[in-house]
Amino acid sequence: MDYRERRSFDRGPREMHKATCSDCGKECEVPFQPTEGRPVYCNECFAKHRPPRRY
Repeated sequence: MDYRERRSFDRGPREMHKATCSDCGKECEVPFQPTEGRPVYCNECFAKHRPPRRY
């Protein structure tokens, strides 16, 4: 087990916050407090905005 895996077990459940996706307008929940003026995306729209992974 590496450091990241161990660390994730130490935390309790994440507090989720309701938000509206800035792209599609769908209701979603995010693990952070949304900030006014910054876009929030649902999982599907977030995947579209994330840069491609490089290996």
